[in-house]
Amino acid sequence: MPTIYIAGDSTAAQKSGGEWPMAGWGEFLQAYVSREVRIMNRAVNGRSTRSFLAEGRLTDLERDLLPGDFLLIQFGHNDQKLEDPLRYTEPHTEYRQNLKSFIDSARSREAFPLLLTSVSRRRFTADGEPDPQAVGLYPQVMREVAVETGTPLLDIFAASQQLYRTMGAGASMELFMHLPPDNRPNYPDGIADDTHFSQAGAQKIAALVAEALVESASQSSALAGLQPYLRV
Repeated sequence: MPTIYIAGDSTAAQKSGGEWPMAGWGEFLQAYVSREVRIMNRAVNGRSTRSFLAEGRLTDLERDLLPGDFLLIQFGHNDQKLEDPLRYTEPHTEYRQNLKSFIDSARSREAFPLLLTSVSRRRFTADGEPDPQAVGLYPQVMREVAVETGTPLLDIFAASQQLYRTMGAGASMELFMHLPPDNRPNYPDGIADDTHFSQAGAQKIAALVAEALVESASQSSALAGLQPYLRV
C-alpha cells in the first residue's frame, strides 16, 4: 500500500501538548484516507523550503520514500520571512528552484509529488474580501511551477480563501488560534493568531485537502492509484 508523506510547515505539522488546542491539518488527514494508507507527517513548525532542505529533512524523507508513495509539498509562510536569512526565499528564484528539488526528489524514487499552495492566512481587505496577498507571491509561483513541471496542484490557498469568504471575517476566527487571557494554562496571556489553526480549523483544512485530492485523482492518471483509498 502507498504511503502519503507531508513536507511542510506549522500549518500542517503535528503539534505538541503544550501547543494545544493549536493543530495542523496534517493531524486530521487520516480521517479522509483508508487506514490501509499511512500518513507520515514530516511537516515541521517554522520551516521554509530553504531551512527544510538545509537541515537535511528532505534527505531523511528520501530514505523512506518508495515507488508508488505520494509526497504532498506545502510551504510559503516562512519563505516570506525577509528578516530571517535562514528561512527567506525570493519567490521567483530560490523558492521556485527549491520546489523543483522536492519534485525531482520524489520522481527520482518513482514516487508522486503533489504541490499544495500555502493555506491562506486569515486576512481581509477593506471591502471584506480575503486578501489575495495573504501569503504574498508564493501561491502564484507554485502554480507556475506546477505547470512547468507537469505536477498535480492542489490549490489550497484558493480553497481556504473561499472558506473564509463563506464564513465571513467574524465566524472564521473560530478556525484560528484566538483565545482570551486565562482561557488556557499554556496561553495565560491569550493569543490572537491568524496563521495557526485551532483543532476545528485544522479539521476544516484537512477536509479541503482531501476534497482536492479526490478531484486531482479523478483528473490525473498519475494519481489514479490513490483514488480508491480516499474517503470524502
